[in-house]
Amino acid sequence: MKIAKLFAAAAVLALTAATAQAETIRIGTEGAYPPFNSVDSSGQLVGFDIDIAKALCEKMKVECTFVAQDWDGIIPALLAKKFDAIVASMSITDERKEKVAFTVPYYQTPGSFIAPKDTKITDISPAALKGKTIGTQSSTTAAVYLEEKYKDSEIKLYPTQDEANADLAAGRLDGILADKFVLYEWLEKSSDGKCCTFVGPDLKDVNPQGTGIAVRKEDNELREKINAAIKEIVADGTYKKINAKYFPFDIY
Repeated sequence: MKIAKLFAAAAVLALTAATAQAETIRIGTEGAYPPFNSVDSSGQLVGFDIDIAKALCEKMKVECTFVAQDWDGIIPALLAKKFDAIVASMSITDERKEKVAFTVPYYQTPGSFIAPKDTKITDISPAALKGKTIGTQSSTTAAVYLEEKYKDSEIKLYPTQDEANADLAAGRLDGILADKFVLYEWLEKSSDGKCCTFVGPDLKDVNPQGTGIAVRKEDNELREKINAAIKEIVADGTYKKINAKYFPFDIY
């Protein structure tokens, strides 16, 4: 009888542990891409991505924890099971889809160029920017776009977007191509950003498939749960409230 009770107790403990594990999702994010994800003065991860992830977790009725991860290693870390999903403003691309599975897009963003306010650049075509030094963050759709289309420009890649922005403010770049909303945040809300302005039209073909949440290919059940939660937060107005907290325009 005692042995039976011990086995029963062990089974209950195992079931409890498995349930607890199933109700916790680890979210990987960069923490260096404001206003989408960054680290505040108290060391906490904050931003649009973080708020969206928390809202999705609430809809899925799961507990979420957050892990900061350098951008260049974020997909390998997901595949190594350091976390379960990437919520880090990751553009959906065919190349990335070979390694991971994406949810439906949770926002859409064009690429844009910025340059110093005294720039003579008005045309942002590859021919017009021949010989110019253009910066952006490495391992991004903007980096791929520049390397494919601006072969006659000098392309400088940086570990973070903040580092590219700093070099532009310091006069070491002629321009930057990046996510329009990230550049908007820097131009409007930072002292260094007052140096510069948008030039040329938006480039919608930089991120044509939108921005999604990445999971491991075998985690289709999790992907579908996140898809359903995205639809819920859009339908009930939660998404709109988070959007308004960071942007004066709709990014969905």
